Amino acid sequence: MFMLKVSPPKSCAAETTDTTALPPNHPHPLPSGFASRRRRPLLAAGLAFVALFGSLAPSWAAPEQIIIGLVTKTEVNPFFVKMRQAAAAEADKQGAKLIARAGKFDGDNEGQVAAVEALISAGAKGILITPNNSTGVLGVVKKARAQGILVIALDTATDPPDAVDATFATDNFQAGVLQGKYARKALGDKAPKLAMLDGTPGGTVDTFRHNGFLEGFGIKEGDPAIVGRQNTHGAQDEGQTAMENLLSAHSDINVVYTVNEPAAEGAYAAIKAAGKTKDVVLTSIDGGRLGVQYVRDGKIAATVMQFPLIMATRGVDAVVDYVKTGKKPSGFINTGAELITDKPIEGLPSKDTKWGLENCWG
Repeated sequence: MFMLKVSPPKSCAAETTDTTALPPNHPHPLPSGFASRRRRPLLAAGLAFVALFGSLAPSWAAPEQIIIGLVTKTEVNPFFVKMRQAAAAEADKQGAKLIARAGKFDGDNEGQVAAVEALISAGAKGILITPNNSTGVLGVVKKARAQGILVIALDTATDPPDAVDATFATDNFQAGVLQGKYARKALGDKAPKLAMLDGTPGGTVDTFRHNGFLEGFGIKEGDPAIVGRQNTHGAQDEGQTAMENLLSAHSDINVVYTVNEPAAEGAYAAIKAAGKTKDVVLTSIDGGRLGVQYVRDGKIAATVMQFPLIMATRGVDAVVDYVKTGKKPSGFINTGAELITDKPIEGLPSKDTKWGLENCWG
């Protein structure tokens, strides 16, 4: 905004000869009011200038930067680390600002609710969230959507699914089916003694993977083939403790379901310590670099790769598109899954670890 300092015009009755700009005894004094009348065109031009450029000033201002929030289950799980990195890179590419937050641990619903509240206050136009508890965030999600904020679930669906605008995720039930089918076929003719290392109660990912595994394995909940199950919250240390406890109670375990690769890493440590690496078929889901390397090294028989980079990138793009066009994504968008193993089984499509390392997480 340009500012001009002007004096209000004098009234006609007050007009007098203005000699301030003339030297004493000037031979041609100005007529009365000349100086004041001379200022009027300048004043009019100045006011017109202010009106013109004042009206144009808003168009000079830089457009408001789009703020996008990302709330993951934890900050340390490699899966969510990669998701955060992909979201940050895509936001930067789009000229948007990413604010990333997370729960303090897997299952920290209160921490996620507080994070969403903070993002609402920060002016986020869209929030991407991987809910720790599929029903625990419903209240704050409803609040965000009521204020016109686009909310997209990544990786983990809410319950009900339409509590958010859309979900970009692996079909976790089908991923579990792939894992279960492989585990059953890899076991051969042996009678299964199955241990199940679950994640966090109340999460749809945990439920879908667990139920999908049973479907693929060909048994139902409560089948006597399931000798034990424990929650691990998807953590390596809890996975190791759970596996130690289960092996202590059931030394004949020969096949193990794990909800993710950190839990599988912990389970492998316990299996190795018990001297049973050749006796147990260990399977998992995630497809991270370390998990794929575990498959290559023969520590895990197979894993199912997800694509969190695709989830995060498409989520960021959807928010930017919503802000620019008002268009919202809706429903479930499947970001894919691939079975990774170096011991393929006929009739079960899979990729080897070379492909897995080259395409890790998308």
